[in-house]
Amino acid sequence: MEEVKMLGAWPSPYAYRVKWALEMKGIKYEYMEEDLGNKSDQLLKYNPVHKRILVLVHNGKPELEFGAFFLAVGEEEMEKAAKDVREALKILEEQALNGENNFFGGDEIGLVDLAVGVIATTFGVIEEGIGVKVLEEQEFPRIHNWIKNFKQHPTIKNNLPDPHEMLLYYKQKRELLVASKTT
Repeated sequence: MEEVKMLGAWPSPYAYRVKWALEMKGIKYEYMEEDLGNKSDQLLKYNPVHKRILVLVHNGKPELEFGAFFLAVGEEEMEKAAKDVREALKILEEQALNGENNFFGGDEIGLVDLAVGVIATTFGVIEEGIGVKVLEEQEFPRIHNWIKNFKQHPTIKNNLPDPHEMLLYYKQKRELLVASKTT
């Protein structure tokens, strides 16, 4: 019998992306919540080099591991990062979303939607946490419409993280990363 385990943490946008894909494909899996401050023996066993989540384990063998997110420090770095993000969002807005469909590939959630689902679930929280607004509705109306449709899909809606908890988590994480980057 196939055995799939997923080691993740509730604030991780990467964990939600994999959860959505597994559930939409009907793949049975065991979810193992990780305490990132006190990493489990399982996490250290399956990802001994990076010691990070997300890890997907198939029949006892780790399959995937995703890294952390980029964090800009200082006004100049923040402005450049915001500009780069706007340019990437502009490509999605103008070339990937046609305004006629609910999702990237049509009227059903597909792989691209899952891959960029972090925009819908986490990006606004990160913007609020760092105090920089990039995803303005008037500049990106198609993306805002896609976010609304994506978050209303039953599978996504039933597996969304609490935005208040995420905001607290990302603020704390940012403080630690900024402190370590500036010392």
